[in-house]
Amino acid sequence: MSVTGTAQQGDHQRDQADVELRLPADSAYASVLRTTTAGLAARLDFTIDDIEDLRIAVGEASALVLPEADPGTDLICRFYLSPGELTISVGVAAAVAPAPDFDSFAWQVLTTLATSATATTEGGLFVVTMTMQSSIATSG
Repeated sequence: MSVTGTAQQGDHQRDQADVELRLPADSAYASVLRTTTAGLAARLDFTIDDIEDLRIAVGEASALVLPEADPGTDLICRFYLSPGELTISVGVAAAVAPAPDFDSFAWQVLTTLATSATATTEGGLFVVTMTMQSSIATSG
């Protein structure tokens, strides 16, 4: 497992994550991803309800990508922090590019909870990206 931090909050380019987390591509590590997500969202002053929604959403993103991971590879999670907004990409190396299952329960939950979500397969990677805006930022 490795974690890297690169930029100050709100001072980043979209091609470089503020935080990157690499975990073994195994569902046993999903709790580490959920906890990291909750900590970063709290740092951005997300509400308790928003944080719980994010925890569930990243769990569902993991459920979508982990079955497609090549054996022995990492789950790569990138976090892009902005005031009132958190974008998270969750991806795995997948030699056989899977077609995202947009009818799955996991995708339905993810898109219900996140402000926006996409799934892509390119360059040997299967990546689910979601953005969540704080309910405080959107209400005020």
